[in-house]
Amino acid sequence: MKVKLLTIVLWLASVAVGQSQSRKIEFVEYDLPNGLHVILHEDHSTPIVAVSVLYHVGSKNERPDRTGFAHFFEHLLFEGSENIKRGEFDDYIEKAGGTNNANTTWDRTFYYEILPSNHLATALWLESERMLHAKVEKVGIETQREVVKEERRQRVDNQPYGSVLEESMKRAFKVHPYRWPIIGSMEHLDAASEEDFVEFYETFYVPNNAVLSIAGDIDIEATKQLVEKYFGSIPRSTKPIPRPEVVEPPLGGEIRDTVYDNIQLPAVIQTYRTPAQGTPDYYAVRMLSMLLSEGESSRLYKSCVDEQQKALFVGNFPIAMEDPGVAIAFGICNMGVDPAELEACMDAQFARVREELIGEREFQKLRNQIEADFVSANATMIGIAESLANYYTYFGDTNLINTELERYMKVTPEDIRRVAQQYFVPHNRVVLYYLPKGTQ
Repeated sequence: MKVKLLTIVLWLASVAVGQSQSRKIEFVEYDLPNGLHVILHEDHSTPIVAVSVLYHVGSKNERPDRTGFAHFFEHLLFEGSENIKRGEFDDYIEKAGGTNNANTTWDRTFYYEILPSNHLATALWLESERMLHAKVEKVGIETQREVVKEERRQRVDNQPYGSVLEESMKRAFKVHPYRWPIIGSMEHLDAASEEDFVEFYETFYVPNNAVLSIAGDIDIEATKQLVEKYFGSIPRSTKPIPRPEVVEPPLGGEIRDTVYDNIQLPAVIQTYRTPAQGTPDYYAVRMLSMLLSEGESSRLYKSCVDEQQKALFVGNFPIAMEDPGVAIAFGICNMGVDPAELEACMDAQFARVREELIGEREFQKLRNQIEADFVSANATMIGIAESLANYYTYFGDTNLINTELERYMKVTPEDIRRVAQQYFVPHNRVVLYYLPKGTQ
């Protein structure tokens, strides 16, 4: 009876996933004369609207002697503008009953508001002020310098394993700007002048380097008029927008090192160089990573945590990056386990996927997980707005929100084995042992 019930539940779940995925996400997109790309998705299911602006600037666009600027501006541009007093940006959102936030990656900076739909104009006004009239001046710069320093102390310096990404990336890359951390160097931020910050703002925070993506309870034609009202008069920039053209050479052999940290349990970190997002191999790499670490039934977890009890936690995470990037395998040793034992357990699973084709049942489970991920990614208005902006920015094809799943469905078991043999090999990785400082 239990088996029959489980079968019915799984069948219903698969039907629900299929129905959700089959819902095409309609949108309208166009360019303003100033170069701002606008994407609008109308959905009246709830009286909510998500307004987002993606600026195509991340840490990879920074100067090597002025790292951290992209992340710094994520904070600075909440300081206010010529028409918004310092500290009042969030007040407008809260009074409207909404929420807002921002985040920065290596490749872009993303700002958003989620509001009752009758406050759409409020969000558009705030974002237009951020784009045209932001206060990039001494008092805000000094305030946010301290904020960023405190963030670094909390998230990196005083956080167990907090420096894993920073330590891994600076060894995996030697020439590409992915080599420095998104949060950047505190010394660079301290050394920067007000003119340095103004130049960064005037170079990157311009309409022809941005995507305005709106999703939710809107009327398309009325929204177009509001977009024109708030953004149409912002001048197009004539400055060139710097993009890194450097190509990172092959790693040239395995790199191994030891990092001593304020931790109690050792950890093993393996950083494999992988292709850029959107390339055919990237889809196979992501499916391989899900095979190894998606859930407690995944291969790494099952072997290293459940069966051999070498790890307290283990996983493999591909990072979607505009240029060729990395996938990071991360394992925390169980009490009394030597890192070499955990590494051997992890290596065995990578070797297995290099040598053996994935079975049909496991492969179908993988495809189902991918479909479920697509459904959940577009289950909210802000999720849809962000996906639309990402697809346009990185691929120049906004409709990938409806078609990218097909690229995953074309991946075969042979593709998964092939990318394992090509990318997940010792000569293409950085291996770090994280050890407690007391053992140094």
